[in-house]
Amino acid sequence: MTVRHKTRGRNLPLHLLLIGVGTVMGVPLLYAVISGFKSTDQLSRNPIGLPDPWVTGNYTDILASTDFWRLVGNSTLIAVGTTLLVVAASALAAFSFARFAFRGREVLFTVFTMGLMFPFAVAALPLFLLLRSMDLLDNPLGVILPQAAFGLPMTIIILRGFFRQIPGELEEAATLDGCGPLGFFWRVLLPMARPALGTVSVLAVVTSWNNFFLPLLVFNEPTWWTIPIGVQQFQGQYSQDVARVFAYLVLAMVPALAFYSVAERQLVGGLTAGATKG
Repeated sequence: MTVRHKTRGRNLPLHLLLIGVGTVMGVPLLYAVISGFKSTDQLSRNPIGLPDPWVTGNYTDILASTDFWRLVGNSTLIAVGTTLLVVAASALAAFSFARFAFRGREVLFTVFTMGLMFPFAVAALPLFLLLRSMDLLDNPLGVILPQAAFGLPMTIIILRGFFRQIPGELEEAATLDGCGPLGFFWRVLLPMARPALGTVSVLAVVTSWNNFFLPLLVFNEPTWWTIPIGVQQFQGQYSQDVARVFAYLVLAMVPALAFYSVAERQLVGGLTAGATKG
């Protein structure tokens, strides 16, 4: 038996596991897509088979709705704002933790990492009172700022690990060329950290897009509702029209899935670079 055959034999269980996981994740999505092309009557009579006839009105009616596109716009605005804020603040904090030695550095970093163990539900009531006192209810900043704060721990951990792998000789050379700490950070470190920055940006966008509890807590007026809240409201409004609900769920997932599929290589590359560099 050749080495190639032995390698294939060893990898076979892993491949089967990946196929199984992919099937578990892909089949429900495919079922939702197909169900969206049925009427509710077809769905009750033939829940597994293909539509006959194909009903495109479930999708086209939603796509023609201004309310749906308003939800998409709100979610996009909040996701972009959260990502810019959390990446900018985390990059500066991670730079300080990775490249400067100061008293209490590890203690302060531990405080940030403890944020990973702090569930959002515990902070819901005090956060609501704080946002109300700051007049940030029904304001996108009332979602962007807390989301960025809760995203800091993970983002700082990822960026710090990457920044620490940058050779010190590069910083010394930049210093000799007249770069101060901020110059080194802006001109040298950030361009080299693009894979890691891409990784944390993807994580921030997807997390913000899927966030349901915080927008529900902050937004009382439909003007600023996001996609997850829209899904809940649509499901309640059309609870008897299951096929239309399936279509809405699929369309609500499309932007996040499209973004993730485009940024997948950047995400995997950033995680790999952070894990293997040096």
